Amino acid sequence: MSLSPAALSDLSALLGERLALSQAVRDHHGHGESWHGVQAPEAVAFVKTAEEAQAVVALCAAHGVPMVPFGAGSSMEGQVQATAGGLCLDMSAMTAILAVRPEDMDCTVQPGVTRQQLNEHLRAQGLFFPIDPGAEATLGGMASTRASGTNAVRYGTMRDVVLALEVVLADGRRLRTGSRARKSAAGYDLTRLMIGAEGTLGLITELTLRLFPIPEKQAAAICSFPSLEQAVACVVATAQCGVGMSRIEFADRLQMRAINAYSHTSFPESPMLFLEFAGSAAAVEAEIATVRALADEHGGGGFAWAESEEDRRALWKARHSAAYAALALRPGCKGLATDVCVPISRLVDCLVETQRDLATSPLPAPIAGHVGDGNFHLMIVFDPADPAEVAEAKRLDDALGRRALAMEGTCTGEHGIGLGKRALLALEAGEGVDVMRQIKAALDPKGLMNPGKIFL
Repeated sequence: MSLSPAALSDLSALLGERLALSQAVRDHHGHGESWHGVQAPEAVAFVKTAEEAQAVVALCAAHGVPMVPFGAGSSMEGQVQATAGGLCLDMSAMTAILAVRPEDMDCTVQPGVTRQQLNEHLRAQGLFFPIDPGAEATLGGMASTRASGTNAVRYGTMRDVVLALEVVLADGRRLRTGSRARKSAAGYDLTRLMIGAEGTLGLITELTLRLFPIPEKQAAAICSFPSLEQAVACVVATAQCGVGMSRIEFADRLQMRAINAYSHTSFPESPMLFLEFAGSAAAVEAEIATVRALADEHGGGGFAWAESEEDRRALWKARHSAAYAALALRPGCKGLATDVCVPISRLVDCLVETQRDLATSPLPAPIAGHVGDGNFHLMIVFDPADPAEVAEAKRLDDALGRRALAMEGTCTGEHGIGLGKRALLALEAGEGVDVMRQIKAALDPKGLMNPGKIFL
């Protein structure tokens, strides 16, 4: 055990009943939504303030206790597994929206705030936060994994909307990175160093975020295609024409069948694009006309529109349910959710080769993704009690990552590295992994911050 009696005594004195030792609580915090098994921490600290988080980290540093941050537990690559035991710091009670500045279109929040909570708070001011990974994720966790999601084609990823952070380092120091200015040439970019670090360099205790005006008009639609190639070629043409779509999502035949069964919808069970247009009324009408023409050129049809807020929410709820719908294809099985991102010009090739690989596999693996920026996902559904199925799921995952790298892409567009893609990171980054290790050693020489993640 890494938690000595002295460490437990000091943590208990600081947190009282908010230091949990029960097996049920520890097990709950020993996994996210990935296929990786439970690896429970030795205790869970429920922190409420940045000062308290800093004090906990300082105690852990003094006693040599490994630390794992935890938000909503929605990570997909084993980021919250306590590989070395130690202490889990649950940040979910840090839910204060500290400031909203409409005139500057930015806000400051604690890390336990979810994107849904923030957007409910902002609605009356005509603003919104656009990063939408689909899950009920916390903003601290979204920054830690460099999340993106369905709106990334227009608004970018967490890297693009985080202006500044407050972070507690492994030795207990608390620092601010960045400012509210929209650009800076002052020194190293520590903010973006922390974004995507998956909790291995520090503990995020506060975020300052860019906000955007709610568009004047929004319209969503679905459009079906005879083949995957035609659907994705339409996406590529749309991107190359410079159409400012809010969302362009793809789902293959199997994914659409799964969505219909799970969400009780009646969409055509053919390759499908989910589209959203946003902006002024005139701009939206112009974009719709352009995309309709491009869809016609690529064999698309059967447009179905959702213009009311209620209809749009229902449409995107069905799309966001894709992962759970895929799992429902084989009740009782697990899902290995994996994602890659490639240059938009290689997207058709990558998807066609992936579909060809899946055609020879015994495992169902629906394809869905944020194809507007070259990012797509597989949900490989397998029986964890069958060694052959486990091996096949891992083979498909590895093959997809290597395929994307061969096409000058990345092995993960938004899920992160965690436990599952450490070998692929070594292939992708090469000598860059050694530089990452040096940064890790400089900021966390004892290796206490989320050990076992990112690096083999």
